[in-house]
Amino acid sequence: MAKKKWKPPKKWLKITTIDAHTEGEPLRIITSGFPDLPGKTILARRRYCQKNLDHLRTALVWEPRGHADMYGCILTSPVTPEADTGVVFFHNEGYSTMCGHGIIAIATVVLETGMLPMTAPTTTVKIDTPAGLVTAQARVARRRVKSVAFQNVPSFVLALDERIQVPGLGKISYDIAFGGAFYAYVKAKEVGLTCTPDKFRDFIEKGMAIKRAVMASRPIVHPYEKDLNFLYGTIFICPPLSKGADSRSVCIFAEGEVDRSPTGTGISGRLAILHARQKIALNQQIDIESIIGTRFTGRIVETKKFGPHPAIIPEVEGSAYITGQHEFLFDPEDPLQDGFILR
Repeated sequence: MAKKKWKPPKKWLKITTIDAHTEGEPLRIITSGFPDLPGKTILARRRYCQKNLDHLRTALVWEPRGHADMYGCILTSPVTPEADTGVVFFHNEGYSTMCGHGIIAIATVVLETGMLPMTAPTTTVKIDTPAGLVTAQARVARRRVKSVAFQNVPSFVLALDERIQVPGLGKISYDIAFGGAFYAYVKAKEVGLTCTPDKFRDFIEKGMAIKRAVMASRPIVHPYEKDLNFLYGTIFICPPLSKGADSRSVCIFAEGEVDRSPTGTGISGRLAILHARQKIALNQQIDIESIIGTRFTGRIVETKKFGPHPAIIPEVEGSAYITGQHEFLFDPEDPLQDGFILR
């Protein structure tokens, strides 16, 4: 009874969220309490958050409210006429430029909670991301979102069949592709790994070593936006372990985060690589499984030119589920209110 009467002091900051997961990968969606993000573009709002509000990112992602592999986002007003919402994504290191599992979870949450109207059999949700406008199609049945397929930003290959000396690993072959973020793609067997959960720590160590070596060796250049000029992570590719899957992948991104999902932006880049090698046809579906065995499907719906690059428009599909509603409190006297991280 005493607990029911307790209310936090008015001077305490309160931020509410809805949490979800997409094929195992978490997403913490801020629903109230976060300061408004000024800016005419999502990239401008991302920059403002980096400069002025980063303590709130760490407070919501890091311990004690989160953990080293937590992922989140801030919903904003849209910046293009056709969009329903804008989004700024964040993680343990900072702010990403696109997130496939995030798009799937956002579409699921905004429809199932009534933030946007939902109609069967399909509801379209358009989202302004730092990398551009993304269109999601939610498959609806019995007032639930069964899956979400999103058409991503133009995805393209930056480099194929490159070689690099990585400290502790030797010479490694890699490709680089953009699917909303840039990734280095490496065959897991090249570094003595299989894509299974028991190799979790090995993937972090080797993935970060490859990422740092590639970043130090070459520029990573987006044709239009300098804010996108960075290598987001390393994606390891290996044969599938489940019937019906085409391959398995493990993505190590940000500061050693391990994606539990098959990585939507990673599949987008992978489709661009397969198309460049003439190993996949338009509208041919591939099924990619994650380190925990969950799946996304992907296909190429269109080809186009993007700056100097031959590019594709990929479509990726998966499912998300709501896991909780939270009201986070920030005691100004708490010395750890901004969070801490142990990796």
